[in-house]
Amino acid sequence: MTARIPLHKRLLVRLLITSGLIAVCSVAATAWLAVATTTQALREEQGQALADDMDVLAELSGYAAAHPDWTGVAATVRELSARTGRRIALTTADRRVIADSAPPGTSLPPSAAAAVDPLHTDTYSERGAQISGIDPRAVGPYRLTEAERLKVDALARKRQSCFARFGVETRLSRVPSGRTVLTEPGTGAAPDYVPDACADGLLNTLTPTEDKAVKAAQALARDCLTKSGLDAGMAALLGGGPAGLDVRGSLTGKLAAKEARLFQPCLDQARRAQLDPYVAPVAELFLGTGDTPAVLFDMSPANKAKVVGTAGLVLAVTVAATALVATRLVRPLRALTAAAQQPPELHVRVPVTTRDETGILAVAFNDLTERRERLEAQRKAMVSDIAHELRSPLTNIRGWLEVTRDGVVDPDPVLLASLHDEALVLQRVIDDLQDLADADAGTLRLHREPVRCDELLQQVAAAHRVAADAARVGLRTDVDGEPWLDADPVRMRQALGNLVSNALRHTPAGGTVTLSARRDGDDIVLEVADTGTGIAPDDLPHVFDRFWRAEKSRSRRTGGSGLGLPIVRHLVAAHDGTVTAASEPGTGSVFTLRMPGRQAPRPDA
Repeated sequence: MTARIPLHKRLLVRLLITSGLIAVCSVAATAWLAVATTTQALREEQGQALADDMDVLAELSGYAAAHPDWTGVAATVRELSARTGRRIALTTADRRVIADSAPPGTSLPPSAAAAVDPLHTDTYSERGAQISGIDPRAVGPYRLTEAERLKVDALARKRQSCFARFGVETRLSRVPSGRTVLTEPGTGAAPDYVPDACADGLLNTLTPTEDKAVKAAQALARDCLTKSGLDAGMAALLGGGPAGLDVRGSLTGKLAAKEARLFQPCLDQARRAQLDPYVAPVAELFLGTGDTPAVLFDMSPANKAKVVGTAGLVLAVTVAATALVATRLVRPLRALTAAAQQPPELHVRVPVTTRDETGILAVAFNDLTERRERLEAQRKAMVSDIAHELRSPLTNIRGWLEVTRDGVVDPDPVLLASLHDEALVLQRVIDDLQDLADADAGTLRLHREPVRCDELLQQVAAAHRVAADAARVGLRTDVDGEPWLDADPVRMRQALGNLVSNALRHTPAGGTVTLSARRDGDDIVLEVADTGTGIAPDDLPHVFDRFWRAEKSRSRRTGGSGLGLPIVRHLVAAHDGTVTAASEPGTGSVFTLRMPGRQAPRPDA
């Protein structure tokens, strides 16, 4: 058998190929994922390191802007080092250590990462953007006193309330100098629209502290402006706005482009000179990773060999495991195939060696073999039974016809009546076989209609009244309520009639056969009970088998053709119902039909 199967279609080969492809794909996907993940991690780590470096520089610049020296910066350096995981060191220009997060004696990195100078910076921004010039947190002499902060804050709240009356929404924010200003929500910029009723000028009026600082800046910038070609009147414009709101803010709008370019350096120079005593001196910032250098992903020849070796090992293990499993799977399948190809009369069974799907298949195959063996035995018995049932009436008919032909007897009415009875027996057997054939083929036709159970039982009882009287057996009906069926009345009379005929045949004189009907939930229960001889427990499971009779002699005085109860079972099943039998020897039998019920039809239907 194996030789006839092409190599590429064998289950073992296909399993090996499939597992190999799966392993190759898994190894390739894992390698790609590892490289992609490592690359992404390195990029994210580099980006995070750059962002951390900018944050460190910005925070140290803010410290320098708010303190005249570096005393006390060590705590800030340690906190930044713990938060970022970086080594942070501050030194003077000659590399004298001011503060270092590393243990004393640790050598500095080869070069400084940046210079911390709040008067010459381009890294500070509260929102992440870069600005140029002086750190805005360096306010020095422009810092308001507590009384001035309270006064400006009250003026800002008053103006905010005024803006609110005109439908302008604003927010209060405080600049590094301590001045409270109004900004637009979301943008942080000053409002574009100022209602005339709110433009009292009080909020933008310089406080004494700011006025003193502005005048000092004017004095420092006047000589530079004069040397740059600006007259003294233009230099006086330096007092254009309060500190913290940008001292040069209103001035640049009043100057021509050329004059503004000359004015800017002078103003920056004056402010730096004014703020220099209030900020810490310039320091060098060193950043590092400590004593352990960072280890990056190195795709060296050794690492490549490791990857290739691991992939090969995975492939080898996968192929070996698949070959082992496939061999165990194929062995019982081959046994099943060999058993199935044997002649039907051998009824070969296969051993069940596993408990997996293949073992379940072997069990099912053995069950199928046993059912086929039973069906074969039933087929042979059925052929014998049919021959037996047809042989008796045909033999009688043939014998009487032969003696009549030979003139031994005359064809009188009694003889003709006897031949007619034998023909009826033969016809009844043929009709029963036809009904069973239709039921087996699914062509049993039903003509359903609403059927009253009390009328159905009365019709069946009336049809068998003469036979019951002749056997001196009582026949009665018992109906609880008015149950209805959706059924074929002819087929239901046939099914109940078969049960009643069988009950009358096995009930002795003086006994009773009862037909009853009742509703049980959505179902209708029909019962045919008798007080006859009953059925033995060993025979009860076979009462619905074809041509089966408890009387092994198969005498027609004690039993029919053996097709009545199988027909009952098929007719009830065609109505989506079930039939069961219960019996106790010497007491009687009860055959129960459970059928789907229906509601009584409306009078106008």
